[in-house]
Amino acid sequence: MAGGGAMILDTCALLWLASGDKKLSRAALKKINQAAVVYVSAISGFEIAIKVAKGKLKLPHPPQGWFEKVVEHHGLAVLPLDLEVCITAAQLPSNHDDPCDRFIIAAAKLEDLTVVTTDERFEKYGVRVMC
Repeated sequence: MAGGGAMILDTCALLWLASGDKKLSRAALKKINQAAVVYVSAISGFEIAIKVAKGKLKLPHPPQGWFEKVVEHHGLAVLPLDLEVCITAAQLPSNHDDPCDRFIIAAAKLEDLTVVTTDERFEKYGVRVMC
């Protein structure tokens, strides 16, 4: 288990961190920079690639290369989708229907991580949230 002030970025927070978007508060950015470990779920790579394929997101590099550069530049750790995360995501109450977010919520619950997100529905699952 990670815990100990570790956090996980939701996909929007990852995009904001990468682009320097002001939607990520200075307080959140400071905590990200001070955290022992900042995770990003592998499902965020899927979600970003889907948005690019549908023309809803433009990146300066193809999704895999972009994702790898962002992870390296910001010192992030990629959290894989293991069986426990997948099953936990499926068993969550239906407060939130976005399957990608459900994987992030499941990982946060299992690993005791704070989620960096502006999505208020995450708190309904009993995970710590900051934005």
